[in-house]
Amino acid sequence: MSLELLVPIDNEALLGMSLLPKQVIGKNIQLHTTSSGLPELQGLHIALIGLNEYRNSFFATPQYTINSFRKKFYELYPGNWKLKIADLGDLPNGSSVNDTYYAIKEIGYHLKQMNIIPIFIGGSHDLIFPMYQVYQEFNQLVNIVAVDRSFDFSQEEELISGRSYMSKIIMDKPNVLYNYTNLGFQNYYCATEEKDLMRKLFFDSMRLGNILDAVSDTEPVFRDADIVGIDMKCLSWQAAADPLKGNPNGIDARTICAMTRYAGISDRVSFLGIHELPSTPMMDELLAQMIWYFIEGYALRFEEYPVAVNQGFLKYSVQLSDQMMVFYKSEKSQRWWIELINKSQLDNKTKNVTLLACTEKDYESSLRDYIPERWYNAIRRMS
Repeated sequence: MSLELLVPIDNEALLGMSLLPKQVIGKNIQLHTTSSGLPELQGLHIALIGLNEYRNSFFATPQYTINSFRKKFYELYPGNWKLKIADLGDLPNGSSVNDTYYAIKEIGYHLKQMNIIPIFIGGSHDLIFPMYQVYQEFNQLVNIVAVDRSFDFSQEEELISGRSYMSKIIMDKPNVLYNYTNLGFQNYYCATEEKDLMRKLFFDSMRLGNILDAVSDTEPVFRDADIVGIDMKCLSWQAAADPLKGNPNGIDARTICAMTRYAGISDRVSFLGIHELPSTPMMDELLAQMIWYFIEGYALRFEEYPVAVNQGFLKYSVQLSDQMMVFYKSEKSQRWWIELINKSQLDNKTKNVTLLACTEKDYESSLRDYIPERWYNAIRRMS
């Protein structure tokens, strides 16, 4: 079992733990240490796993180790969580990158079977690929959300790297990818061919400026996600606290924490990966707070997925110029969904109806005869 490959937390990360107050996170989660061994997995909700696989990294060389992050994370105080959390230590690199992929897939498969959400920390962004392979093993359609400044497609068919893992996912068989959404892309980091491919495949995207203007618009995207991968090259230099390792434009610290909280709240997200971590003065604290907010979101899950709209939901029907659109609003969480009908099924006297997460603004736009772009793309993918 690949879980047996995990190595204990480095003693350096545990130095000073005895001096911390008993209420801090480090003293209220299970730790994989040399003396205690691998924690009992039964009953766990969330598991942290460190990665150091950078051989396919955009940066080409290792940038970050997570011992210093652990110190900052262990020092934080938990929220009002009734959760069992464990730090399972680090996964050593395999002899080849494919060996590392295999180990991540096996670990992910085992944890998903146990309904445990792994948070993979470190390594390059292509490590989303073995998380995707878990869904191939389950033969289950998957939605991937990438917080990234670029789309990560490749112009070279066989290449897989931190800049091209999406090409590998699209071509790999069996194909269980239902949707890919990019949050935070910047036009000058995306080739015209990549934008054309996004449109051709009816994938979704949201530009950096739109996210900075209204981060709450990303919540429905996370609500429909199974895998969330965050490429930390998306950060502005202010968030990275280093003008040499951040970007002139990018996501700020407050926004990235809000987005990880939305990912945690999603009843559907089963994998979180935070990759391409720059070694900067503020990264340890920012990363610790991002994971804190993800766990906080998880503790606040509404258990509204899959949605049963026969009770606890208000139904709104909107007649547009050429069709009827149906929206649902949860009385519990005040969140919104829009109905999707697969028209190709109508000849069989049955309707294939699903729900797409949306915002109240989408409902208000429909009143002005405007069709939400995510709804349009979803209908095209279904047909």
